[in-house]
Amino acid sequence: MATVEVPEYEVVDQVELSAKETAIIVVDMQNDFVKPEGKLYVPTAQATVEPIKRLLEKARKAGARAFYTQDTHYDNDPEYEIWGEHVRYGTWGWQIIDELKPQEGDIVVVKTRYDGFYGTPLDDLLRVYGIKNTVIVGTVANICVLHTAASAALRWYKVIVPIDGISALTDFDLHATLRQVSWLYKGIVVRSVDGIVFK
Repeated sequence: MATVEVPEYEVVDQVELSAKETAIIVVDMQNDFVKPEGKLYVPTAQATVEPIKRLLEKARKAGARAFYTQDTHYDNDPEYEIWGEHVRYGTWGWQIIDELKPQEGDIVVVKTRYDGFYGTPLDDLLRVYGIKNTVIVGTVANICVLHTAASAALRWYKVIVPIDGISALTDFDLHATLRQVSWLYKGIVVRSVDGIVFK
């Protein structure tokens, strides 16, 4: 066993974003990850539901777009060998949680890997709508959230991650993710969804 410390990273209290150039990307807030009965339950995910809900309400009111990624697996998926069967297409566990159910005008992107851009139309859709800023929330921080944030940054979108909008299986995983977003991807880590201001 080894113990390491996460290097310091910058956290801001507030960030102002152009609503028309900003997309909220809600990553994998599905029953299998968020609910205790789920097959890959993340205990801290439930605490992010209300902050994400507040962020979505504020974003929609301001005119920002909301995108959801929906992790999806089928028969004999190779990921089952890593994680066991989870978010199998069409099951209860695959569904986005009722508390954050997509609304009219929101876009759901089905993905089969950790990265929300891999093999999906997400990049094309963001460009169609003139998006420059991606506010990324959801679960699991160091897996699907981080891979999606990385792909956004590599495509030159600005990445913003509110701490209370993401969840992980360990504190290390959470803070290692935020360190990568801040340091490697030159993104913005904001303390809370309440510090995101749309103009």
